[in-house]
Amino acid sequence: MGYVIRLIAVICASVAVLQASPAQTEELRPGQEFRDCQDVCPVMVVLPSGEFMMGSPPPERAKSEGPQRRVTITRPFAVGKYEVTFAEWDACVEDRACNHRAGDEGWGKGRRPVINVSWHDAKEYVGWLSRKTGMTYRLLSEAEWEYAARAGTTTQYAFGDTIDKSQAHFGVGRLWGSVGMTLEVGSFPPNKFGLYDMHGNVWELVEDNWHRNDENSPPIDGSVWQGRDTGTRVLRGGSWQSPERSLRSAYRHMAPACCGFSSIGFRVARTVPLTS
Repeated sequence: MGYVIRLIAVICASVAVLQASPAQTEELRPGQEFRDCQDVCPVMVVLPSGEFMMGSPPPERAKSEGPQRRVTITRPFAVGKYEVTFAEWDACVEDRACNHRAGDEGWGKGRRPVINVSWHDAKEYVGWLSRKTGMTYRLLSEAEWEYAARAGTTTQYAFGDTIDKSQAHFGVGRLWGSVGMTLEVGSFPPNKFGLYDMHGNVWELVEDNWHRNDENSPPIDGSVWQGRDTGTRVLRGGSWQSPERSLRSAYRHMAPACCGFSSIGFRVARTVPLTS
């Protein structure tokens, strides 16, 4: 009798997993949205394979943005529709998988992007998601991030060669003589891939160590740029504090891997299994 009860419990648990995680059992196609578990898992968008010119052309680029190079993303992958929110982060904390209780600066949590988390904290979070869902979650590579931000465009921003405050959250805070803070994710229009806040709100940590683009030979297949760990990681996208120029798709910035700041968050990626 005890064996039968245990067997029924296992079957019910398996059914629950299938109901909560349809993306694990179906073929995922570019443009499709999914989440691998209800409520606490980020909404993901499948991006197609493709190629793009990474970096900026002279003369307007910063030194770290050149030389331009053609990068090929060889297979589809999924990217968070939004920056990871406090609600999603706190679920990891409550599950005792993320050790850091990130502070919100008194601005509020919920659907605001999580801030005051380090690169190491972000790695704990993607590890937790991977264990929870049985899928491979990770941070984006720097090349994947720019590909996702550009969404097929060649202009300085996903919206053209200019950007304004109806399209992104930037240029506020003590540096600009006003009081600033993050806004809830999804407060501005998405890019053509359906991704929100790729420009502004919070800087986004990626997997790569910081390199100058002219240092050795960066990969051209979208993979992480491996190399000596200098203790710094690449940031992309600009933040609520940033001037317009820092929001450009090619703009590169950096931060220490050890520390969190009120202008830095992250977005997740997920490997999409190949289908036969």
